Amino acid sequence: MAILTVSRQYKSGGKTLGQAVAKEMSYAYVDRKTILDDMRQAGERWEEQAKEYDENYPTVWQRYKWAFRGFVALNQYHFLEHALTDNVVIMGRGGNFLLKGIPYALRVRTTAPTEKRIERVMEEVGANREHAKWLIEKADSEMAGAVYLIYGRRWDDPAEYDMVFDTSLHPMEGILGRVKSALLERDARRTEKAKVALQLRMLAAKVKAGIATDPNLLISVLDVTPKEEGLPEYGIIVKGVVHNQDDIHRIKEAAKNIAGDLPLEFELQYRWYGRMGPHEFK
Repeated sequence: MAILTVSRQYKSGGKTLGQAVAKEMSYAYVDRKTILDDMRQAGERWEEQAKEYDENYPTVWQRYKWAFRGFVALNQYHFLEHALTDNVVIMGRGGNFLLKGIPYALRVRTTAPTEKRIERVMEEVGANREHAKWLIEKADSEMAGAVYLIYGRRWDDPAEYDMVFDTSLHPMEGILGRVKSALLERDARRTEKAKVALQLRMLAAKVKAGIATDPNLLISVLDVTPKEEGLPEYGIIVKGVVHNQDDIHRIKEAAKNIAGDLPLEFELQYRWYGRMGPHEFK
């Protein structure tokens, strides 16, 4: 079946929509907790990093640290791993960007006027109006900032979604019906070529996560992308800048171990980092 991603303004009803779709269509429901559970499998250190970066907007310095890049790479890998299972609702995590161009993915966003969301926060959390407004502004700002930092795109750009709903204008039952119909229509686009393209994205993310989370590899720039065009001549391209020539060989070996028989291309450059020590990149 088709895949649903849901992006939402805080307290705009996106969670309610996602859970309703999962229940009525027997879809798996993947949210923040699911991804954190996945990252726990990578080790206690990554579980703690996931909690830190998922709950707090990174500082300017943290954005360039090895741990933050590893967190982002692991996050994206686990997201795409879940997307491959089909029959899944995935909440947030920049899913609309990760699955852009996948024909059988439906990317939905929910919004609502601030006043409506204030009322919901006051009712659900028991906060006063001033505190409810602060919570909304904080949540929206942090989510928008995180998306722009990681994907370089605006979180609230309607062009980045297939469907956008103002939940104050339409009853949830009506929105749910439209989403279910759209998912059934998208399922017809789940071709073998589309599934292979998603599989490639997942494997590229897995290779990137394997390299990005290895503290022994000193790489200041890393980009791992799938070759989706020209199928069946597909593969993965690994690009990066290293500061130790020996790391080029180690990165190639790590990528090959993860990718298996999948064709790989490497564009790795060596640059001397002068007086800076490796710890400055970690």
